[in-house]
Amino acid sequence: MLLVDDSRDDAELAEYALRKGGLAVQCRRVDTGAALADALEAFAPHAVVSDVNLPGFSGAEALALVRAHDPSLPFVFLTGGLAPDDDPPPADGLVLKDDLDALPDVLRPLLGAATPRDSQP
Repeated sequence: MLLVDDSRDDAELAEYALRKGGLAVQCRRVDTGAALADALEAFAPHAVVSDVNLPGFSGAEALALVRAHDPSLPFVFLTGGLAPDDDPPPADGLVLKDDLDALPDVLRPLLGAATPRDSQP
């Protein structure tokens, strides 16, 4: 699982929620476009979970990088909240950070449809 988040604490909480929800995951966190591009090649994740707003980088940019790399790679937005006029681009899911327990349920069907890869999910 590749976590795109500028907050180490939020990424650790997301990983904890995934494990608590029964998903055996190996996670890596990145917070820039360059690091994301490198991790997509080197880490080969089964899915990407990305914050919507990152300093100097956005969830929309993360989604574009992931879709350019592999259009079928599951991508879920994870955010602290959305302004009424703030709509992230269409992704495979959206989970609020104050409802992390929902993250495994959103990812589980997406991972079942994911193409097998060499690394852990």
